Amino acid sequence: MPIPVISVAQMREWERATWATGQTETEVIRRVGKHIARRIGKLTRAGDAILFLVGKGHNGDDAYAVAKELDDRRADVLEVFQPENDLLPLKTKLRKNPALIVDGMFGIGLNRPLSEAWEKIIAAVNASRIPVLAVDVPTGLNANTGETFGAAIEAAVTITVGAPKKGMLASAAWPFVGRLEVADDVGLIPCPHQSELNWTLPEDFENFPPARPAAGHKGSFGHALIIAGSFGFHGAAVLTTRGAQRAQTGLVTVLTQANVFLPVAAQLQSAMVNLWKPGIPFPAGTSALLAGPGLAAPHWPTELRPVVRRWWMRHWWRELDFPFIVDASALDQLAAAAFPKKFTRVLTPHPGEAARLLNSTPQKVQAQRTKALREISRKFSDAWVVLKGHQTLIGRSEGEIFVNPSGNPQLAQGGSGDLLAGFITGLLAQPALAADVGKTLRYAVWEHGAAADKLSATRANWTIEDLAAEIGNAR
Repeated sequence: MPIPVISVAQMREWERATWATGQTETEVIRRVGKHIARRIGKLTRAGDAILFLVGKGHNGDDAYAVAKELDDRRADVLEVFQPENDLLPLKTKLRKNPALIVDGMFGIGLNRPLSEAWEKIIAAVNASRIPVLAVDVPTGLNANTGETFGAAIEAAVTITVGAPKKGMLASAAWPFVGRLEVADDVGLIPCPHQSELNWTLPEDFENFPPARPAAGHKGSFGHALIIAGSFGFHGAAVLTTRGAQRAQTGLVTVLTQANVFLPVAAQLQSAMVNLWKPGIPFPAGTSALLAGPGLAAPHWPTELRPVVRRWWMRHWWRELDFPFIVDASALDQLAAAAFPKKFTRVLTPHPGEAARLLNSTPQKVQAQRTKALREISRKFSDAWVVLKGHQTLIGRSEGEIFVNPSGNPQLAQGGSGDLLAGFITGLLAQPALAADVGKTLRYAVWEHGAAADKLSATRANWTIEDLAAEIGNAR
C-alpha cells in the first residue's frame, strides 16, 4: 500500500500509538539500524570506512544502531555533542576520506535555529564533498516546511523512518534531502493517518501488470497509435514507439511526416509506420492514442499547419472513446474543452510545459507542484496529470496524488520523456490495464525510474537507448 506523506506531529502520534501496543522503541531502533545498514551495503564496498556523526537524541540512537549492524565495513563513530569542541576532531576524520558519512546528529525533533558552531560543523561536512546518508532527515532541515534552521547537511540519500515528512518533498528541500527513501519495515503499526500526498512503494505493483491469459493473442492486448516526429526530431517517434513496444501492447502504429518517414521506418521492425495526413482513418482496433513527441519542427507542410493540428488535437480530445495521451508540444495545442467523464485523458507535462498551460513560470510550478497538478487537471476537465520531474506526481483535480520515488538525475537526457510517454500509451492501450488508469500510470512512471536506477547501479553512464532496452525489467 502507498504510504501517506505526513507531518512531524502525525509521526509522533504514530509512534505513541505503536508504543501503546507494547512495541518498544529499542526494537524499532534496531530494525531501523538493520534497514539502513543493508542500504549502506549497496552504497559502499567491503572494507570501506564509514564515518558516523552521532548526536544526543534518538537520531543518534538510530545511527549507533546502524554502526552495530555493518558487515565488512569499518565504522568510525564521532559523537558530536559539543560543536564548539568537535569541529577539529571532525576535520581530522574527514581528512581520512571515508567512503560515506552517516548523519545522525539531529532528527525531526529539531525546532530552533542552529548556533554558529553547528553551522560550522555542517559547513565542514558539506565542503568535504563526501557522500552523506542522512538518517530520517538531514541535520538542520525542517521536516515540516523544507526550510533550513540556518544551515543543513546536503545528503546524497535520506532514509526517513516510517513515512516521508511533508517538508522533505518541498522543492526547497531537494538539495539537502537528495534521494529520498523510506524505511517502512521497522516495526511500527500501520500508519493511522491519511494524506492528500502518498508515497509509492515497489510493493504496490506485486502481481501487476496481471498475468496474461494463456490463450491471449495480439488482438487481446490492444493497438497503440502514436503521432510523433518531425524534421529534426525523428528520434522522438522512434523512442516513443519503442516505449510502447516495451509495454508489450499487441500492435503499435506510428504516424509521422513524409520528410522523416524513412529514418523512422528504417529503425523500427515490428511497429507499423505510415504518413500522418489530416483526416486519415485510424487503424482498426486502435485502443489508445498518443500525440506530441517530436512535433516541434518550426516548419510544417501546408496540410499540417498549426491551425490544422490544433483543430485535430481538440477534436480528438472531445470525441475519442479510448485513452488519449497528450505530451510535449501537443500540450500547447489543446483547449480547455470538456470530454465525457467515462473517457480517459492523460497530460504529461514537465515543469516548463506545466507553466505554459497555467500561464505561470516553472519556478512557481516547482514551488507548488501539488497545486499546479490540481489546477492543470481542473482546467482540462479532470484529466489525469503526470507532472514530470524529480518525484513525479500522478493525480487529478481531486482525490489522492501519488509521489514517485524512483529515478535519478541521469534521466535528464533528451528522449527520456518520449520513452515514458510511449510506455504509458502501450500500457493504457491494453484493456486490462486501462481499467485502472491511476495504478497503470503510477506503474509506468515507477518502472521508468526504476529501470534508470537499475542501469545506474551497474554502469557509470548510459543512454536513453539503453533505457529503452531496460524499461519493463526493473523488478
